Amino acid sequence: MKNLNQLAESIISELENYIHQRGFRALVHFELEGCYQKPIAKQVDYRQVNRKLISLGIDGEVVAEYWSNQWEYVSLFNGQSPLKEAHNLNRALYYLPKLFAAQGVTKTLIKPVVWAGDSGKLALGCENIFSGDSRAVHIPNAVQINVSVQNLAGENLLVSGDFGERLQQSFLQTSLACCLIYLPEEEAFERLALKSTYGLAEELCSPVDISGGHQGSIALYRDIGKHNQKMGVEPLLYDAKSNVIVSHENWHKTARIEHRLGASSERYNPFLNVIYALLNVIETIDNTEDDTQDPGIDYGQLPNSLQDKDENIGAISLFHHSDWFSRTIDRVLSSASVDNTLSINNSNTTGLSIGQLIQQDYLKLFQRPAIVI
Repeated sequence: MKNLNQLAESIISELENYIHQRGFRALVHFELEGCYQKPIAKQVDYRQVNRKLISLGIDGEVVAEYWSNQWEYVSLFNGQSPLKEAHNLNRALYYLPKLFAAQGVTKTLIKPVVWAGDSGKLALGCENIFSGDSRAVHIPNAVQINVSVQNLAGENLLVSGDFGERLQQSFLQTSLACCLIYLPEEEAFERLALKSTYGLAEELCSPVDISGGHQGSIALYRDIGKHNQKMGVEPLLYDAKSNVIVSHENWHKTARIEHRLGASSERYNPFLNVIYALLNVIETIDNTEDDTQDPGIDYGQLPNSLQDKDENIGAISLFHHSDWFSRTIDRVLSSASVDNTLSINNSNTTGLSIGQLIQQDYLKLFQRPAIVI
């Protein structure tokens, strides 16, 4: 894993350079959900956890989420590069269990599903009022990637024109073949089926299919957000009870693509996912033609397993048989304006290109051990 991450870091640096040479800057931010187990009376002081994150140089904070004992790590908009953001999440995955343990948490759960993690059933027709039914709720935990692109003057390209739609289409077209990157363990696929398998459609919002539009699993947000709220509202003045009385709306700053298909996992690799995000940005920048498609197109269901099952192709095979990830990396690295340091470092391999090398190295993590007879 160490060598894989080192190679990924070098690739991210080259992709960032390529984007900058084209006159743009990509911004990537993560959101990650998880849960914990703790004594009932114990309260977690998120402010103390967040102070520790800041002291560790991590541009993120932890907030309480919807379900009991569920939390969310949210990236801060500190102007960090995509490579720094990958390091932020990688370090957060390592340190958060330790920081929660210092708060009296007995176990931190960074996994796609927390089985019977809460109980309850929403009352008929309600979004936040529960009935007396105390059935078990299996909590899905997601990883979300938020992506925007600026020109060198700092203007967000997703504000106007068709760049946002084209970037959204790129993610829609590449998400199926690359789902192994953001769904890295078998339980991630069980998460996708929670709503239908356990009758939790009212309580859960985890995606099943790859969809676009405004509120799909890959959404483009400008001035209106997921819940049709105004985007980019910044408080300016509070009253004595800390209520906002004057605010400013700056949705140009927050317009973005949200890729909401990922599953929380200790195996989630932030570096590979940043590469995936940047490759979509590069494809959109380099493809200047208007190739937006009908938003009603069905981009398909995600697979139901890592492995092939009967006639259903699994995530491993989908990634293995697709060359988009490796080919796009190699196209960028072969550019005359990109440093060839990585090619030199690859001189002792078996003849694989850099893109092929990192794709094969990642696939090796999913190889089943040989059975000795």
